[in-house]
Amino acid sequence: MTLPPEYFEDVYTANEDPWDFATSPYEAAKYARTLAALPRESYHRALEVGCSIGVLTGQLAGRADELLALDINEQALARARARNADRPNIHFQQGQLPDRLPDGPPFDLIVLSEVLYYLSPADLDRALDAVLARLEPQGTLMLVHWTPFVPDYPQTGDAVHTAALARVGRGLEHLHAERHGDEQQGYRLDVFVRTED
Repeated sequence: MTLPPEYFEDVYTANEDPWDFATSPYEAAKYARTLAALPRESYHRALEVGCSIGVLTGQLAGRADELLALDINEQALARARARNADRPNIHFQQGQLPDRLPDGPPFDLIVLSEVLYYLSPADLDRALDAVLARLEPQGTLMLVHWTPFVPDYPQTGDAVHTAALARVGRGLEHLHAERHGDEQQGYRLDVFVRTED
């Protein structure tokens, strides 16, 4: 089962920064690796799905002319807007995978950081279809996910990256992979490019 909106409502009601995105050295190091792994210095139109309180969002905005940041939760979006009030190139919008993604021109960068393991396997497959439909040819797809097991989550970070890797040769080319940390505190990062086929 995909986690429902109420799960995130409870999380953000209980804590302003439930995953310590703003204060954790682990998160800061992960964000630095995420930005360093991007294959291009700048992007025209970027999409971040699951922006939470907007910490990574502000850093991604320095690499994109325009950044659309989505989250399922309005409390998180309000905090993200306040945190990034000085960034006019960021637009915030409520949305979710797999069915509530924006239409319009395609993106040349899509970042899915700490979001796909909330989805059931069936919803993950639909979400990857929806994401690829919005990524322009030669656009970058970045996946970054926590790898230790979390009882609440329908899938692990490894499982969702494996699902994305299964699409290599079917619309995706795999450019780069990294794994950091251990089974207590770790993440993996994979970078893809959208191909013509």
